[in-house]
Amino acid sequence: MKPQIRFLFYSILFFLYLTSTHFLLSLGEILKTDPYITLGCGFGVLNLIYAFLGLKWKPLLNIIFSAGIAALALFLALQFTNLHLFIDYDPYQVKTAIFANAVFSIIFWEIVYQVKIRKQ
Repeated sequence: MKPQIRFLFYSILFFLYLTSTHFLLSLGEILKTDPYITLGCGFGVLNLIYAFLGLKWKPLLNIIFSAGIAALALFLALQFTNLHLFIDYDPYQVKTAIFANAVFSIIFWEIVYQVKIRKQ
């Protein structure tokens, strides 16, 4: 896949992460579930869509990487917000967590893509 196409995929994925967070949190309130579970499942679905469109590996590998990246990125985003680096700009650390989750997901997808290219 050309770098321009990958950049386009990552830009779309970043935008989807940012825009779908509010919807997923609202859905979690309606369903009365834990917000982390709702966000994890929602981001897992976004990752699953990207995996089938972008990576095009075997379906089992797509599912495993999608779930793993969603969980790991959400965990690392929460740990990143515990550092309180941007407390002056984002007092509740919500925007920091959302951006960190999107950035970590894209970084992990690029790592998975590079591993895929090296193995071929």
